[in-house]
Parts: sequence; C-alpha cells; structure tokens
Amino acid sequence: MAKLTKEEREIESSFARGEWKSVGKSEFRRYQSYVRESLQKSKRINIRISPRDLEGMQQKALEEGIPYQTLMASVIHKFVAGRLVDKRV
Repeated sequence: MAKLTKEEREIESSFARGEWKSVGKSEFRRYQSYVRESLQKSKRINIRISPRDLEGMQQKALEEGIPYQTLMASVIHKFVAGRLVDKRV
C-alpha cells in the first residue's frame, strides 16, 4: 500500500473519529443533478474577460476542486435559473 500524504492521514483520522456523516439521498441527488447538467455540453461559446477575473475564477475552481470551465458553466446556469445568490445581501 502506498504511503499516505499528511492531508490523507488527517482525513483518515477524522473519519476514524466519526467526524464524517452521510449527506443523505436527497442531497446526493441534488449534487448528482449538478454534475449531469454541467456535463451536458451542446454549444460552445467564446468570451473575453479580464485576466484578473479569469485568475479569480481559476482560483475559486481550484478551491472547489473542479475545472474552471465547469465552474463558469455552473455560474451561468444558476444565473439563468434564478438560483445565483449574492451572499453580500
């Protein structure tokens, strides 16, 4: 078995202490639908955005553990569906 990284050992210890819980079927299905929607690609678009905005989007995507294009598509989808919420309000 390969050696675990420090982060992997911390996760394993956290799991062993019972700090993880199942999200339940409804929560799982909700995220599953997000993935399905993001994988359904039917049109290609090209947009111009500032380097600063692109770097910010890439950083947010890195924090979420997803490709930045997927995050951008998700933001657009949520906006169109009326589910994009401004947390500052």
